[in-house]
Amino acid sequence: MSEERTLREIRLEKLARLRSLGMDPFAVERFERTDTAEGLLARFDVLGGHQDEAEAKTPIQFAGRIVSLRMMGKAAFAHLSDGDHRIQGYFRKDDLSELEWEAFGLLDIGDHLGVNGRLFLTKTGEKSIHVESLTPLSKALETLPLGKEKDGHQWYGLEDVEARYRHRHLDLLTNHEARARLLLRSRIVSAVRRFFDQRGFFEVETPMLQLEAGGAAARTFGTHYNAYDLEVKLRISLELYLKRVICGDVAKVYEIGRVFRNEGVSNRHNPEFTLLEWYEAYANLEDVMTTVEDLFRFVIADCFPHEGDKRSPVDFSKPWKRVQLLEEIERHSGLTAEDLSSLDRAKLALGEREVVNPATGKRISAGEEAHLGGLIEKLLEVFVEPTLIEPTFVVGYPIETSPLAKRDPNRPGFTRRFEGYVLGREICNAFSEINDPLDQRERFEAQERERVRGDDEAHPMDEEFLYALECGMPPTGGCGIGIDRMVMLLTGAEHLREVLLFPMMKPRGD
Repeated sequence: MSEERTLREIRLEKLARLRSLGMDPFAVERFERTDTAEGLLARFDVLGGHQDEAEAKTPIQFAGRIVSLRMMGKAAFAHLSDGDHRIQGYFRKDDLSELEWEAFGLLDIGDHLGVNGRLFLTKTGEKSIHVESLTPLSKALETLPLGKEKDGHQWYGLEDVEARYRHRHLDLLTNHEARARLLLRSRIVSAVRRFFDQRGFFEVETPMLQLEAGGAAARTFGTHYNAYDLEVKLRISLELYLKRVICGDVAKVYEIGRVFRNEGVSNRHNPEFTLLEWYEAYANLEDVMTTVEDLFRFVIADCFPHEGDKRSPVDFSKPWKRVQLLEEIERHSGLTAEDLSSLDRAKLALGEREVVNPATGKRISAGEEAHLGGLIEKLLEVFVEPTLIEPTFVVGYPIETSPLAKRDPNRPGFTRRFEGYVLGREICNAFSEINDPLDQRERFEAQERERVRGDDEAHPMDEEFLYALECGMPPTGGCGIGIDRMVMLLTGAEHLREVLLFPMMKPRGD
């Protein structure tokens, strides 16, 4: 074995020495800070930073992580970061006790340090803290990939994408853009809550573990409930329980919660994600469209008050476009409403060949579809979605793929449903909700038949939900928005993992 000590062993030795000096950084429970780094820099003049050094200045206390360190004999400079901003500290042997100076020499980049001192301006014009006493607050045993930074530019930081997602704390420390985006997500969620709270909606919580996981077409995750000796499923939607609240005559209700769909992973799909759903009694599909438009305007004004929505190339200040699904399919594929009046006609129009959208390379094979609704939605995905760049509501979805939406009284076989698209990506899904329990039972029975034929994403029968409908539900408009996709859209993220603090990662070596 090599006698050469590792960097971690050296840091452990420094920690041991700090403890022997009575300055154990991990023994400190609290350090009171005068202000943040940003606040100290902004109030530099008020706190006496520009006064002559011989004059008395306001004492300040600050704590942060050492992100740069430069020794100069009997003096040193170190930048301390509180995560959002950093400020330079000036350390001089003559100003510190002998114990503190030795302790300072045992510190490394990555350690947390508390300092007491006064603000002053260095000869190079940098606003700094002239340190008069110090308190070690943590010892980093690992070498952090902090890199170099000057004038807002960084070099040699954490560049490995997998490492950024796997060790998100390092990404927060080293990648300012990633940190800002992840923290902005929290602001966006808070703004969504304010929007609905201000409109008189009640936020509720519904069960994550369910006997029948409904409200969407998705495979489930299962687990065992020991207390009741039951096999249960993790929810795939919030819908059915929120509608039960509407049945209790709570007219406006919403939830922001985690849902779980046991399906693939992509740059826009993650099996565990955050969903917003809201339901409003006595409202219809057009009312929901207006709410979606207002929601995006509110969130943008709240979270981007000085810049508008400059991160997105689309304009959310205007009303969203409204288009009919079949009309858009005809416009982009040439298939008419008559061609799509039955599955047999559609297959005849398409033939048995594989159809390709030359603009995107996406393919569709009519022979693979079991019912007309599935084929129509596949045509939407292949031919229409890539063209929906501006915010657009696509209206009028087939009944086979919309088991929870009201029938369209003017169009047999279709429902009062829309999906919202921006930049070619689905951003929301909304219905005028079924409140006819007899119609809903028929839909569930049709879905059960699909399940028997092998469709494991077909909607299950839910007798408890049907009982709630039979007790009476007023006409209701409802909508679901994936929070992760909403944040992607508003922050300009290209991959879903960029807006998840801790995305699921396969263990190394698998």
